[in-house]
Amino acid sequence: MPARRLLPTEEAADLVALVRELATKELAPRVADAEESGEFPREVFRLLGRTGVLGLPYPEELGGGGVPYEVYLQVLEEIGRVWASVGVGVSVHALSCFGLASHGSEQQQRDWLPDMLGGEQLGAYCLSEAHAGSDPAAMRTTARRDGDTYVLNGAKAWTTHGGEADFYKIMARTSDDRNGISCFLVPADTPGLVADNPERKMGLTGSTTASMLLTDVRVPVERRLGAEGDGLKIALAGLDSGRLGIAAVATGLAQGALDAATEYAQQREAFGRRIIDHQGLGFVLADMEAAVASARAVTLHAARLRDQGLPFSREASVAKLVATDNAMKVTTDGVQVLGGVGYTRDFPLERYMREAKVMQIFEGTNQIQRMVIARQLDTRPDSSLSIVH
Repeated sequence: MPARRLLPTEEAADLVALVRELATKELAPRVADAEESGEFPREVFRLLGRTGVLGLPYPEELGGGGVPYEVYLQVLEEIGRVWASVGVGVSVHALSCFGLASHGSEQQQRDWLPDMLGGEQLGAYCLSEAHAGSDPAAMRTTARRDGDTYVLNGAKAWTTHGGEADFYKIMARTSDDRNGISCFLVPADTPGLVADNPERKMGLTGSTTASMLLTDVRVPVERRLGAEGDGLKIALAGLDSGRLGIAAVATGLAQGALDAATEYAQQREAFGRRIIDHQGLGFVLADMEAAVASARAVTLHAARLRDQGLPFSREASVAKLVATDNAMKVTTDGVQVLGGVGYTRDFPLERYMREAKVMQIFEGTNQIQRMVIARQLDTRPDSSLSIVH
């Protein structure tokens, strides 16, 4: 059943309900086959773009929907509840547009943002490298200035939409300084930019992930976002919002697992009673509900801080940590509720469990989130003053 929601306006409630209906009618019938075959659902992203979903968190003057992040994340949760691969893709696309919306010139925004936010141009985000997953400042991909162009060489790992995207937001080193990194918006058809073979993953098989190989990729200077050396700042600023996106998708995934497990427990009988009426199973479902509700609460708390223009980096890490750890626990317990059939592919619970695992890893592992939280706690001058926001 749909989660109970407290939305700021009637229009926001209508938007979330509309996306819930779209996800149920348009996405749900395609999920099983696409995840089984590994087919990339490009038309789904076009549909979401044309209905305005991809541009929701961006200002109306840039061609977006101008909705509060609190509302956008609940939309993202509805998509994640039905199809986690698409939910992750929507979040990654929003992240790939962030540098242009926040640091692009007016001309760059006019030229490129409409198609990006409208879904005609699907984005990918290239930050990680094989040797520098949790330490982006250690990247080796270079961008050498050559007149009016930059020449990029290197490789980017774990690129969501790798080989399927229409543009790539690429971070590359423009100086030997540890933080001398710049940001570039590179069209997919640029010579020298090639996707390696897709990764063979245990979950999210409908979301293509591949390394991107760059060999003498020439990028015009006007495709640099911000000044030279702004790349890491752009990347890290975007990651705070990206972590909230993943937290919302993880919450939706957990809600989907809870819904499926509850429905099964209401119908399945053992010892003459529905299994939901057995205290052992009922308590498991109750703990699953508590985990989903707490994940949603911390995620929306961080979103409300963001909407108010307040610092939210620590809270974004808390949300990503709690929501993805809880999703792993909820999906695992969901398999247990179904028993033997939960371990089969006849029911979606085993897929939910496989999909939850990577959410504890990407957008910064949960160990990294704990480091971020601990460091920020250590720098707070008086934690007692910040209990209430």
